[in-house]
Amino acid sequence: MRAIISAHHIRFPKQAARVPHQTHGVTYSQDVVASVNITPLEFSRVLSELHAMRWRSGLVVEEIGSPQRIAPHSIAISAELTQGDDELASGRLILLHDPAGNDAWEGTYRIVSYARADVDLDMVADPLLPDVAWSWMNDALETHGASNRHLAGTVTASYGKAYGDMEGTEDRAEVELRSSWTPTLGRNDPLVGHLRAWQDLLGLIGGSPVLPDGMLHFPGRSL
Repeated sequence: MRAIISAHHIRFPKQAARVPHQTHGVTYSQDVVASVNITPLEFSRVLSELHAMRWRSGLVVEEIGSPQRIAPHSIAISAELTQGDDELASGRLILLHDPAGNDAWEGTYRIVSYARADVDLDMVADPLLPDVAWSWMNDALETHGASNRHLAGTVTASYGKAYGDMEGTEDRAEVELRSSWTPTLGRNDPLVGHLRAWQDLLGLIGGSPVLPDGMLHFPGRSL
């Protein structure tokens, strides 16, 4: 049986990544998940769009284990954006699918995203950083025509200084953006728009954007 609970976060199999409480809703027992052994035709079509995605240069994407109790069907990917030997940004994305629909999502799909990057130390104290980072998410979705509703998330800017035996280690600052939204997916609304938006987000927070006309870059690090 399905049980309605409040799931305040999803744990990725690699490196835990919390997501906003708006992802709460239906969860499934292991027995229910195990019984769903046939991939719906619609979800198969969406998966083929994911596998056919042509990612930008420098972005390494691989499939990772996905949550098994949040929805009957799901897939997760991780990504690292690099330039030479430097990692500019990293992230993870989950696509959840419940053919029966989910009242909390108001749809049959939900995308959960996590993106992070190191930034210059002086950027962390800038009060505009969270607002600008969140605007990147909105702008990227709009730019690529990624129709969605119920977009929610958080932006966290943090600073770390080492002490004791770690003294001398370089100070570190980073920004994290956690978000989720209900995508409108169909023949005329493919998944690729959402994937391109997420790809753009990683480039923007990593300081290596591929910018369309009209979008401004707020530099996050010195390269």
